[in-house]
Amino acid sequence: MFSHHSNPQGTLQVTVVEARKLKDEDLIGKNDPFVELWIDSKYKQRTKQLDNTNNPVFNQTFTFPLNQGTKDHKLYFQVYDKDVIGSDKVGECSYDFSQVVRGGPVDEWVNLKGKTGLRSHGELHLALAFYPQ
Repeated sequence: MFSHHSNPQGTLQVTVVEARKLKDEDLIGKNDPFVELWIDSKYKQRTKQLDNTNNPVFNQTFTFPLNQGTKDHKLYFQVYDKDVIGSDKVGECSYDFSQVVRGGPVDEWVNLKGKTGLRSHGELHLALAFYPQ
């Protein structure tokens, strides 16, 4: 873990590829999922919402500028089920991207935790790369 190191200047590219085995939040039908992601909670980004699926394929890419010297190394993800009124949280995870900044691209599945963190609420497939400036 490189959390005590500061970041070089550059861009973190994050692709939310897909999710699988999302826990059903609806009584009837499947989830209408979307993903929110952020490093700084004041600057959240989100995928498009997909209807009636617990195995959505998003294939959406987001960029996060990293400033020289910042110590942020955590990327946060929350998966929601859009409802007629509001949204229910399906699961969440965080990802330490320091290995991407220092070692190269990563393509992997990450477990989504529920409110208690005891059981898996599905998985999120992520691809990350860092481009120094």
